[in-house]
Amino acid sequence: MAKNISEKTLQDLEFATVLEQVSASCISELGKELVLNITPIDDRELLQQELQLVNEYVSSFISENRIPNHGFENISQEIFTLNIENSFLEASAFLKIASVSETVNELLKFFKKFNSYFPTLHHISQDIEFTTAIIDAISKIITSYGEVANNASSLLKELRKDIHKIRGKIGESFTRDLSKYSAAGYLDDIRETVIDNHRVLAVLAMHRRKVKGNFLGSSKSGNIVYIAPQATLNYDRELQNLIYEEQQEVTKILKELAATIRPYVPLLQSYLDYLAHLDCIAAKAKYAHKQNAILPSISQEKKIKLIDAFHPILWMKNNTQGIDTVPQSITLNQQQQIIVISGPNAGGKSITLKTIGLLQVMLQSGLLIPVDEKSETYIFDTILTDIGDNQSIENQLSTYSYRLKNMRYFLRKCNKNTLFLIDEFGTGSDPELGGALAEIFLEEFYHKKAFGIITTHYANLKVLANELENVTNANMQFNERTLEPLYKLFVGQAGSSFTFEVAQKNGIPYSIINKAKKRVETEKVRLDKTISKLQKERNRLQQNSDNLEKQQTKGQAHIDSLLEKEQKIQDKLAGFQELYDSNQKMLTIGRKVNELLNHYLQTNNKKQLNTELQKWIAAEKTKYLKKNPPKPKTKAEKKTAKVVEQKKKETLQKVEKEVLQKVVEVRKEKKKEAAKVAKAKANYVFKINDRVRLVDGNAVGTIDKIEKQYVFINYGLFTTKAKIEQLELVEKGK
Repeated sequence: MAKNISEKTLQDLEFATVLEQVSASCISELGKELVLNITPIDDRELLQQELQLVNEYVSSFISENRIPNHGFENISQEIFTLNIENSFLEASAFLKIASVSETVNELLKFFKKFNSYFPTLHHISQDIEFTTAIIDAISKIITSYGEVANNASSLLKELRKDIHKIRGKIGESFTRDLSKYSAAGYLDDIRETVIDNHRVLAVLAMHRRKVKGNFLGSSKSGNIVYIAPQATLNYDRELQNLIYEEQQEVTKILKELAATIRPYVPLLQSYLDYLAHLDCIAAKAKYAHKQNAILPSISQEKKIKLIDAFHPILWMKNNTQGIDTVPQSITLNQQQQIIVISGPNAGGKSITLKTIGLLQVMLQSGLLIPVDEKSETYIFDTILTDIGDNQSIENQLSTYSYRLKNMRYFLRKCNKNTLFLIDEFGTGSDPELGGALAEIFLEEFYHKKAFGIITTHYANLKVLANELENVTNANMQFNERTLEPLYKLFVGQAGSSFTFEVAQKNGIPYSIINKAKKRVETEKVRLDKTISKLQKERNRLQQNSDNLEKQQTKGQAHIDSLLEKEQKIQDKLAGFQELYDSNQKMLTIGRKVNELLNHYLQTNNKKQLNTELQKWIAAEKTKYLKKNPPKPKTKAEKKTAKVVEQKKKETLQKVEKEVLQKVVEVRKEKKKEAAKVAKAKANYVFKINDRVRLVDGNAVGTIDKIEKQYVFINYGLFTTKAKIEQLELVEKGK
């Protein structure tokens, strides 16, 4: 696919504004730079991969398996320095390198663990080497505080021990002199201060000669002089020598560490590229998530079917102002190759045109788009646009001259894999002559099988759209009473310009409008009036249709409510039935007891009462035991139960043996049948839309794409790639 989406097309569609909005979600400057340099991708396979990467990242927002944080510091300068032989880095710079390495390792482990959820993200991470060598080498030398560790070398350890001792001696000697001169009364009340990182005595000026040491300054008043004690100075010289030796050893250690890390420079560069790319993907995903954008179906057949498509820039602007944005639905296919949109100005023609163009460019640049999930589109080789007044002052070209040059470019580039978008087609010249030329251009695009959308006010183009078989008129809906735009596209009918109506609404006197009407050809006024009348009628029918749909929705909601109430009533009835059965049982028992009691009161025969009661209880017990047989308790009962169980077991084994013989025969038959099925499956050629499952899995998906020995299976929330021999057919595609 040739890369024929020009910079002018991207400017016309305000693609740079979208990239600015996407880049706001980046967490690194490198990622931001990548986003701002996004252009349409000309390799179809690479484009599909980029779209899948963003789609998988979006799915992680609603998944329990959230992708780890990919935040990182830019180590470009560190990599550049490491490339220089015999160079070294500061300890803190090595910490940044270790941090980047740890971040990448964590991501690599995550994508390997959840490769079934994020197959494409796992795929791009497989090219990155997993190693802890960089982290291990740095952690041995550099502490978590960004300093060279004491045990980095034996000499460094010894030097730092000596430095610690000397500092202790300096502290002791200074404290000794401080106490001595303070007791003698030579010091000011502040006693001591710090000058050039050295502790000094605050000596009263009158006693300066009595204190041995180096004079390092005095106060503004001159009453106090600052003296470093002599003993401290002796130790200080020794300390400076040790510190110098320590710095030399640290430099040597850092150089050795740099030499150890230097072979990993290409790997570190790949880490940086990987993290920047992931930041770019994450920013696209965040932008998509914010706008409820999705990855529509990419059709192999040339067609566009965008349902409830939003212009992303307009949506963002309206959303911040709390204004609703009206979505557009549009279809282009072999039977509806070109759509000619007409109607009044400020009705939304241009924004509809830009919505389709911008969404197509976004998709072909690896960005998800805000459309309904049932939408589908095609990848075009070329997208051509002519939108807005492109008068060129620099080249001294009029609008019409510029547009003619643009049309010449269109005619040269236009082919069957082109999508063209032209706003105010044919304007800039004499209406009749410009309109005639516009007709010829439209016919040329039509015969070249290009897909396109144009907006126009020219009546001859509306007539031509009706005459050409696969060209369709469309209009932006207008409220004929208030003359307010509804921003909804209606395909199938040309739109009235509402010229005189809009003029009247804007306060132009009716007498002037009437004079204008008289100057226009009668037939044209009649045509415009007829179109206006048809559009009003269609709006009325559309309103009726919307009302009926609302009523249907309300009716369905009422039915659902009734069904829910019915279910609750059924549940209550079941509860009442259970209560009734329980009460009936209690009444039966009560009646029986009452009967026995009455009989006893009449006969006064206690023995007969006892006999009848025992008899009834025994009958009830028998019924209960039939439902709830008792467990054996005594040895004899257990023995009897064992014998019965053994007999049952023997009978079952006998039956089992007979069944097994039959099962063996059935298995043989099934094996023969399975062999036939396996042979049929082996010879079966998988097709797109076949429902399949992996041999070792249970989930069923649909084949979206077949490439050589691989297929892409759509499971709804995600898509995975598998070899054909791993598949098992569930249902043939329709």
